[in-house]
Amino acid sequence: MNALHLAVADGLTIARRNALKIRRAPDLLGGVIMLPVVFVLLFTYVFGSMITLPGVSYNEYLLPGIFVMTIVGSAQITGYTLTQDLQKGIFDRFRTLPMSPSAVLTGQTLADVIMNVTSVVTMALVGLLVGWRIHTSPPEAALGFVMLVFFAYAFSWVTATVALALRRPEVFNNIATIMSFPLMFLSNAFVDSARLPGVLKPIAEWNPVSTLVQAARELFGNTGSLMPEPTAWPLRHAVPVSLAWSVVLLLVFVPLAPRLYRRAVSQ
Repeated sequence: MNALHLAVADGLTIARRNALKIRRAPDLLGGVIMLPVVFVLLFTYVFGSMITLPGVSYNEYLLPGIFVMTIVGSAQITGYTLTQDLQKGIFDRFRTLPMSPSAVLTGQTLADVIMNVTSVVTMALVGLLVGWRIHTSPPEAALGFVMLVFFAYAFSWVTATVALALRRPEVFNNIATIMSFPLMFLSNAFVDSARLPGVLKPIAEWNPVSTLVQAARELFGNTGSLMPEPTAWPLRHAVPVSLAWSVVLLLVFVPLAPRLYRRAVSQ
């Protein structure tokens, strides 16, 4: 129990350290926020005028997808920060301190929760300005925001694992981009996945990003009364499946990331 207490205390200390680093490097937070804002304005005022959906405005249909795109992009900051610290020898300094090895990863992912919450709040405010509205009860809307942050936290462990396996910032950036773009654009984030042709349709329907977007739309009331009901099983049970995806990611990557961390700092 004492070891657990020390691990938690060390993790919170690292989280405070990384939160201060974010405050001193506003370009990281600015990049995470500004790109989704540009996407909101681009899709709303350029493509939104040409895309019509039955029973729902494209602005309301779009915003849950932008939320998910934002948190997926924010989670990549975890991996990028870890590769930078590894390259600068920060981890070697941590090894000389009487601290829990797991504190580095737990502290980093906890600090990124602050960034994810900031990003989601910013997107919600921008969405309200361009016409997005919540049509469900406060508990349902709160669950929608909690699910977004929870998935972001789980996905940050994925990017941490990938970063510790690659170890170089430039390589991680390339791989993270290759990973994130298919997840985002081969989904229902911007268009109805049922309209995709051929094999792309089932891939998009079983994409965890599509499930999370659908769950957010349901919890925020942005599905549209005239939109056809999804036929794919994950989309018909979007809320529990999205929660299950987050739990599975944590169960797989929380034990895996520390192993790669120990291997990275021992070489």
